[in-house]
Amino acid sequence: MGQPPIWRAALFGLCPECGASGLFQGAAAFRERCPSCGLDRGQYNVGDGPAAFLTLIIGALLIALALTLDAALAPPLWVHVILWVPLTVVAVVYGLRVGKAALLASEHQRQAAEGKLSDD
Repeated sequence: MGQPPIWRAALFGLCPECGASGLFQGAAAFRERCPSCGLDRGQYNVGDGPAAFLTLIIGALLIALALTLDAALAPPLWVHVILWVPLTVVAVVYGLRVGKAALLASEHQRQAAEGKLSDD
């Protein structure tokens, strides 16, 4: 299939090298190697950047939606719990998958590596 664009690799969890599915092993954990091409994902450092941004962005969006719903309809507290807790979990997990996959695909396509000092 070839290298997919970053957006496609991120949305569908595709390998940034061959485009095969199976980038993730669990909810948001990468497989060590691609099952199709054997790309070693240990050489990339995705880190916790996507998690920090997602916490802020998704949290702000869902709080704004919850406050808007409360101001418009004033539902009982149990409605908020039933509605927002599962929505938050789904948004964070899917957002983490997309964010981590986008960062990994970006690092792969740009051949990112640790910096090295040159000998003068």
